[in-house]
Amino acid sequence: MKIVDLNSENWYDCCVLEVSTDQKEYIEPNSISIAQSKFEPTLKPYAIYAEEKVVGFLMYNTVQEELDGYWVYRIMVDKEFQGKGIGKAATKLMISEMAKLPNAEKIVVGYHPENLGAHKLYLSLGFIDNGDRFGKEMAVIKNINE
Repeated sequence: MKIVDLNSENWYDCCVLEVSTDQKEYIEPNSISIAQSKFEPTLKPYAIYAEEKVVGFLMYNTVQEELDGYWVYRIMVDKEFQGKGIGKAATKLMISEMAKLPNAEKIVVGYHPENLGAHKLYLSLGFIDNGDRFGKEMAVIKNINE
């Protein structure tokens, strides 16, 4: 499993990936995220590969935002490849990349409180809920140096 910078050879494969039906209300399509990354150059999109196949997409911001942290914007694994530990492994790789950013102390991710898959994933990776809320989303924080 690996993460690869989004490029001319993998962007379309990312666009056709789908989350499971019960997750669709919680996450934008990858095509929206890819378009956003073209207008906000601080966003860093990646394709997630299992062996040589694109199975997921992730994106984070390379500048600090609210809560003095670097924010994860998207992480998704195609419905056909969920439940295999790919999302967790990809998130660990992403955290390693984010930890190289200047003054990286905190990684923050926001998600809908009813998105139990996201909640379980981030909890298992050491993200803490300090009660921060932004609109309909909760924000959880991982302190990198701990």
